[in-house]
Amino acid sequence: MEAGPHGRPLRSAVVVNPAKVADLGVVRRTVGDTLAAAGWPEPLWFETTVDDSGRGQTEQAIAAGVEVVFACGGDGTVMACLGALAGTEVALAVLPQGTGNLLAANLGLSNDLAAGLAVAVQRGRRLLDVGEVDGQHFAVMAGMGFDAHMLAATSETTKRRIGWPAYLAGAARHLRDRPMTVWIRLDDQSPLRRRARSVLVANVGRLQGGVRLLADAEPDDGYLDIAVLTPRTLRHWLALAWAVVRRRERVPRMEVFRARHVEITSNRAQPRELDGDLIEPGHTLRVRIRRRALWLCVPRPAGSSDLTTSTTPSR
Repeated sequence: MEAGPHGRPLRSAVVVNPAKVADLGVVRRTVGDTLAAAGWPEPLWFETTVDDSGRGQTEQAIAAGVEVVFACGGDGTVMACLGALAGTEVALAVLPQGTGNLLAANLGLSNDLAAGLAVAVQRGRRLLDVGEVDGQHFAVMAGMGFDAHMLAATSETTKRRIGWPAYLAGAARHLRDRPMTVWIRLDDQSPLRRRARSVLVANVGRLQGGVRLLADAEPDDGYLDIAVLTPRTLRHWLALAWAVVRRRERVPRMEVFRARHVEITSNRAQPRELDGDLIEPGHTLRVRIRRRALWLCVPRPAGSSDLTTSTTPSR
């Protein structure tokens, strides 16, 4: 990575999900004007499609020699971009659209377009871990069970209209579902057996609405944080939710573990998700950490004259 804030202009590309952008023309002008003012060349532009949510476009951008990829869309767009960027020297800059973005929220990045562009131009960088599931990558968390049921029950129309509270309605439909029996293998340990409603494998700790589920989860510590949720009644759910919202040290009906790789096997097929996007249902969720694999554009610390840098990403 570049070693100072006054180096040569960087080549960039924008991977945009047009379905998440209210006025694509305004976005293009804002991005172009901001980068031109910083002395950067005109960025390449790629639009996502129904068949390709951003990975193929990002791979084209990398092949064209860009050094920064702006992901302009929701969680799905960011996840697709980082899948191509993991293990490369090309940095990801997040320009959240729609109902926002969980990675941006976890790292304190603004939802404002101009602020997101300014972060990239400042050239602050942070080297993050990413999770991997069957060749797909995520930056926030993977899940199996209740959380994926909730996502499936939440309509895009409602999310656009009211934002993250739309998930509450989806959650309410599945609070009384039957638990699953799961076997959880952490690294090379013997499997743990649990009756669970959901198992979350997290790289960072915040959920939609700013709720912090896993206080110790950090995106560059080399570990995955695993939350096993075991509520059985509405009263259990309320006690769990209250403790999370109040940031209590102990959360009832939730166990937390740490590992570098984890395998969760259910007694029946379950819905699964990565960073808020549903993937194919299955009996098993296998997750491993890819240590220091993604460069992310972040604000430079106040008073810092150098880039936030680290070693080459792992492949």
